[in-house]
Amino acid sequence: MSETNRPASPPVRHIVFDIGKVLVHYDPNIPFSRLIPDETERDEFFATVCTHEWNLEQDRGRSWAEAEALLIADYPDKADLIRAFRTHWHEMVSHAYDGSVDIMLDLIQQGRDVTMLTNFAADTFKEAREKFPFLKVPRGVTVSGEIGLIKPDRAIYETHARSFDLEPAASLFIDDSQKNVDGAIAAGWQSVLFTDPETLRADLTRLGSF
Repeated sequence: MSETNRPASPPVRHIVFDIGKVLVHYDPNIPFSRLIPDETERDEFFATVCTHEWNLEQDRGRSWAEAEALLIADYPDKADLIRAFRTHWHEMVSHAYDGSVDIMLDLIQQGRDVTMLTNFAADTFKEAREKFPFLKVPRGVTVSGEIGLIKPDRAIYETHARSFDLEPAASLFIDDSQKNVDGAIAAGWQSVLFTDPETLRADLTRLGSF
């Protein structure tokens, strides 16, 4: 189910895409299903060692060297697996969501103002742009790891709006996380929750943006 902040919102003039799980698939299980074949053991590893919260700090700007050292100090027997998270990162972003990418490129071709706002480590984002050239097409991008801020903190939405001269109330943010959608709404933006390209296209049409 998609959500917007309020029915009386002004027309959308700026469209802002998240990247992971909106334009590009992301799943750490892809390499780790090979590295830790037992599903229960693998789930435990992600729940207690290389957790989502641990990885989010790299999105905030922490270096991988520091991140690995912190975990290895607590889990020395898991050192190789901890280092494998970064080493095999490229496998985690296995493919693009072609339907979403087509929508984004169609919007740009129509002359719509399109930018991106993403929680992403600075170094892995550079790799992602080389692997997925369509990430170079929008007018610009705010990468959390480059500025030390992460969604859903209000400051990252405000920074993006200032950087690209967006009017928040006329900006539509597309993200797969309800927390990040709520963060955008709290910052005065419009926002929809991404579930699939078909629903996104319908949301954009409903909002007069497609």
